[in-house]
Amino acid sequence: MSQTLHVQIGTRPDRSDLKETLASIDDGETVEPEPSRLVVESLETFGRVFRATNLELLEAIAEHEPDSIRELARLVDRHPPEVSENVSELEDYGLVRIDDHGRSKRPRVWYDEIEISGDVPLRNLGDSSDATATP
Repeated sequence: MSQTLHVQIGTRPDRSDLKETLASIDDGETVEPEPSRLVVESLETFGRVFRATNLELLEAIAEHEPDSIRELARLVDRHPPEVSENVSELEDYGLVRIDDHGRSKRPRVWYDEIEISGDVPLRNLGDSSDATATP
């Protein structure tokens, strides 16, 4: 069975129905679990977390299930300290789980795919001097 991580760009989802859900659970009713969700509050943060080097790490972890950060670094042909720093960032966002494996740290992902949703505003993105667009 495939597991999907739902990533939303923007504000946190509306939780107004949480009280009803908790009451249903208290009453013994079956409640469907919500999908696993990560909310990234800004496009800038999204770009940093899901940059190409991090996506490469996530793909390598999912495909090869390395036994250590050092093995992961070899898979992506990068230096272990750099990979360790990136994996720590991914762990901070809940995208990677680190399991102790003897003296090594084993990176793991618990999902098979990432679904991304959210609005991207075209105004007020910050300083637009970095890019120029022409109609």
